Amino acid sequence: MAAAKRLNYTLTMYRTLKSCLFQPCISFLTKDRPYEGIPLCDFERIRYEVRPCDILLIEGRSQVSDIIRSITQSSWSHAALYIGRIHEIEDPKLRNLLATHFPGPADSQLIIEGMMGRGTIVNTISHYANDHVRVCRPRGLARIDAQKIIEYAVHKIGTAYDMRHILDLARFLVPWTIIPRRFRSRLFEYNPGENTKTVCSSMIAEAFDSVNFPILPLVKTNAEDKVEFIARNPKLCTPRDFDYSPYFDIIKYPLVEFDGAALYHKLPWNKDGLMHHDKAGIRPLHKQKIKKKRTSVIRRLHAKFKHPNDPANPLQS
Repeated sequence: MAAAKRLNYTLTMYRTLKSCLFQPCISFLTKDRPYEGIPLCDFERIRYEVRPCDILLIEGRSQVSDIIRSITQSSWSHAALYIGRIHEIEDPKLRNLLATHFPGPADSQLIIEGMMGRGTIVNTISHYANDHVRVCRPRGLARIDAQKIIEYAVHKIGTAYDMRHILDLARFLVPWTIIPRRFRSRLFEYNPGENTKTVCSSMIAEAFDSVNFPILPLVKTNAEDKVEFIARNPKLCTPRDFDYSPYFDIIKYPLVEFDGAALYHKLPWNKDGLMHHDKAGIRPLHKQKIKKKRTSVIRRLHAKFKHPNDPANPLQS
């Protein structure tokens, strides 16, 4: 009895400590920065054109998005599975189950995604109205298989987010790590259906793997000299894999389209000499040129007067 009380006390203290320390850290990592300009994609067009089982790749504007992009060497930090509206799901039991997870308007366009701090959730596509989004469409996916993929994803709602998976993935992908890639890593322990935690891209990869739809399989010849596909471990899947896969069509809807000849000349380019330097912000281009020219002049003078104490050196004060 006393041992049970000590165990309950220890678990309570652990949960309290976890809530006090981890939650502020997760909130900091997942907080979106304000977008500096207008997203490059036409989000209203995406909402109109997107189909069930399309994958949405999101660039992301949070600290954890920066970390994932750095680890995966990609422009995309997040992936979400579009499942359509509730009434578009054919199975009535699945519709009712999804309605318990999403009590919002029935005509909402829904996605299923894995989010740090929240786990696998159902969300509306409008959540990413201010983000740069790309659509990856599975080529030739049968309607019945699309419903199976959606069913798999719906049953994953409520699964916790696997923080250790991100660390294992970083150790596997980053070339300069000193820790052996396979040492104490769960990436290579694949037991379908037994995992209680997941991340966004691996959950989607498992859903497509359940209907044998390829993402990035290994293609080789077997002992009979015939072509054979070997499924890839879905735990190794990252958002960029859907962009890279030859079995997904990339659908782009730019904010400004120019289908005619040389219409890009009519784009409203800035005429004040400004240039965007990514995280360094927007700066006048002419200042950059002046600074570069001044540095070049100084280098040439130093090369001509090798001795700094030379009285002929004009750089001496």
